[in-house]
Amino acid sequence: MALLNLFRGRQQDKAPEPASLKSLVEGYSIEVMPRTAAKIDDFTTLLPANTRVYIAHIDGTPIDDMVKTAKRLREDGFEVMPHIPARSIESRAMLDDWVSRYHTEAGVDQALVLGGGLSRPAGALNSSLQLIETGIFDRHGFKRLHVAGHPEGNRDIDLDGTTKLVDEALKFKQIYSESTDAKLAIVTQFAFDSRPVILWAERIAAAGVRMPIHLGVAGPTKLQTLIKFALTCGVGPSISVIQKRAMDISKLLVPYEPTEFLTEIADYKARNPQSLIEQIHVFPLGGIRASAEWMNERQPALAEIRAI
Repeated sequence: MALLNLFRGRQQDKAPEPASLKSLVEGYSIEVMPRTAAKIDDFTTLLPANTRVYIAHIDGTPIDDMVKTAKRLREDGFEVMPHIPARSIESRAMLDDWVSRYHTEAGVDQALVLGGGLSRPAGALNSSLQLIETGIFDRHGFKRLHVAGHPEGNRDIDLDGTTKLVDEALKFKQIYSESTDAKLAIVTQFAFDSRPVILWAERIAAAGVRMPIHLGVAGPTKLQTLIKFALTCGVGPSISVIQKRAMDISKLLVPYEPTEFLTEIADYKARNPQSLIEQIHVFPLGGIRASAEWMNERQPALAEIRAI
């Protein structure tokens, strides 16, 4: 009974969410996989019209499944952005085939280009920069390309724990963005502490990067699930925020929600409108439906968008 009363007390103590948060989450994007997308009967009742939906390409996923999912979402009126992982692609010919199929069969004209998670590349392509430099996306008329950002660094790239190589890569991509008609933006790994994210955004801006940032955030989920994904995805020092939360029994009883993180980012953005942080990208670790509903609830104009 004491635990139940504690839970109720914490629920009642929630402060009203600021208007700046509603503004920040407007126009959010979300990520799916073919197998998770197949579990949703109708995305049009769940996501706002024109939402950008990323399709994650897990190694081993058949390209037929990726294109089929892209076509379905595009026909439902969404902006579709499939992942193109360099290390999973065996040759330039394979890359050209994938990009061509996305464009001709599914009507896709945007992609997230990234190195990918394989430790050993399947072919000669090893990085997102190499994908871009092939010219294949320009040749097939892609209008938007996103690249990965790592606010807390990436130890798979910078083995010494610094951010030297990932920062240099962003500078090269900034140069490319100035020579192409395609719009470039940075989409980041999710984090839990706003401070390193804000410092990173300011640092790359000072270094001359002008690409807008689509900030990754973990959607609502069980705390145990969140910690598992955070460790798997190599989330940096901000994971300590979640580990500290796990030690608070009152918070352990309820699902994680990104309210505090997003509120701090929204407040910062309101004070610094020139910031590169442009919008939010949701990693639906607790399920597509739970994440979409949470985001929609913070946008009064979308009150009619609910799950079936």
